[in-house]
Amino acid sequence: MFLEKIITDERGIKMGKAFVKSATPREIKTEENLRKTVSSIIQDVIQNKDQAVLKYNQKFDNNSREMFRVTKEEIQNAYKKVSASLIEDMKVAHQNIEKFAKAQLETINQPLETEVIPGAFLGHKKIPVESVCCYVPGGYYPLFSTALMLATPAKVAGVKRIIACSPPANGTTSIHPSTLVALDLAGVDEIYTVGGVQAVAAATYGTEQIKNTALIVGPGNQYVTEAKRQCYGKIGIDFIAGPSEVLILADETANPKFLAADLLAQSEHDKNAKGILITTHRETAENTVQEIKTILQTLSTKEIAEVSWEKNGEIIVVDTIEEGIILTNEIAPEHLEIIVKDSIENHVIEQLTNYGSLFIGGLSAEVFGDYVSVTNHTLPTIGAPRYTGGLWVGTFIKTCTYQKFTPEGIHALAPIAERMGYAEGLHAHALAARARFNE
Repeated sequence: MFLEKIITDERGIKMGKAFVKSATPREIKTEENLRKTVSSIIQDVIQNKDQAVLKYNQKFDNNSREMFRVTKEEIQNAYKKVSASLIEDMKVAHQNIEKFAKAQLETINQPLETEVIPGAFLGHKKIPVESVCCYVPGGYYPLFSTALMLATPAKVAGVKRIIACSPPANGTTSIHPSTLVALDLAGVDEIYTVGGVQAVAAATYGTEQIKNTALIVGPGNQYVTEAKRQCYGKIGIDFIAGPSEVLILADETANPKFLAADLLAQSEHDKNAKGILITTHRETAENTVQEIKTILQTLSTKEIAEVSWEKNGEIIVVDTIEEGIILTNEIAPEHLEIIVKDSIENHVIEQLTNYGSLFIGGLSAEVFGDYVSVTNHTLPTIGAPRYTGGLWVGTFIKTCTYQKFTPEGIHALAPIAERMGYAEGLHAHALAARARFNE
C-alpha cells in the first residue's frame, strides 16, 4: 500500500512522493545525559591521565591491561592468526588506497606564489599535520578496512607521527588480529588498546603513556562522536558523523536483487543504519521489497539488518527523475548510488551536489568502496555532505599562506594600510604600516 504525500522543494516545485516503505522518524540529537557523561570522562582523563584511561577501559571493555601500547611481538603474533589469503587481500586494498591518495596528492601539492602588485609576493604552502590519531572502532565487527582507510592517506600525506587507538576484541585484552595487521600494513607508528571516549580524550590532552596528537580521524559510536565534538578546538577532527547511510536513486533499468542486497549491506552495519531507495518505477520498488524479504530469510546478520531495515529503511516512488534528484540533494546521503539509463546518467550526475561518495551504475556497489576500490569509506553522514566531503589525503594537509614585500611593494600598500588602520580606530596598526613606509 502506498502512502501518498505532497512535498514542496525550496524552489516551490510540488512533487508527488509515494512511500512503498516508510521509516520510523529518526531523531538525531544529543541527549543531555550523554553530553554530561562524555564531559565527565574527558575531565577525568585530563586530571588523572593513565589512571582514568585504565578505569574506563576496565569499565566499558573489561580491558585490564596496564600497558596500553601494543608491542612488536603482539603485531608479529597477529600475522600468525590471520589467514594468508586475507593478508593478501588487505595488501591489494592498501595498494589501491595508496595509489588513489598519491594521485590526489599530485592535484593539491603544487606550490603557489603570485605577485599581486610589483613587490608584493603572496603564496601558500601545503604542510602535513605533525601527528594524527586514527580511531578504529571495534563494535560488532573488526573493522580492519577502516584501519587501512584512515592510516594510508595520512602516510601518503607525510604525517610524521601516526598513532591508532582501538578497543580490544570482545572477551580479550587485545585488538583484533586483523585490525593489528591492517594498521601495521598501513604504517602506523604506535598502536594503543584503548577505545571509547577515553581514547579521544587521551589523543587530545595526552597521558603518561599516550602523547597527544594534532588531529583525530575515524568513526565511532555516539559516545566517541560526542567526545570528538567536545574536544574539537583542542584537537582537529575530520567531521562529526552519525549512523551509516546509503541512498540509491534508480529507474526501471535497476536490478531489484542488486538494490535489495545493497540496502541490506548498509542495514547490517548496526541497528541505526539507514538504507533508502528512491525510484521512478513502482514495480522496481515492490520487487525490491520482496527481494529484501527473501534475502533476510537466510542472512546470517539478520538480527541486526532486519531491525535496521524495519526501523529506518525507506522506499520512495517519485514521478520523475528530476524529483528524485531534488529529494536526493535534500537528504544529502553518506553513500549515493545512481542506477539509471545510460542516456540520462551524465545529466543526473551533474545535478547531484550533496553526497559523501558517489557510485555510478548497477555494477558499482557501495561495498566495493568499503573494501577495495577505496576512494575512502570514512564519510560524512546525517546531512553533513551538504557542506563537506569525506576523508582524503587533503584531510591531513594544512594550506598555510605567506607573504613577502620589497620596498616597491611597501610604497604601494603601506599608505593604504595606514589609512585603513586609522579608519578602524586601530592606531598601532596604522603606525606599524607607517614605520615600514618611513624606512
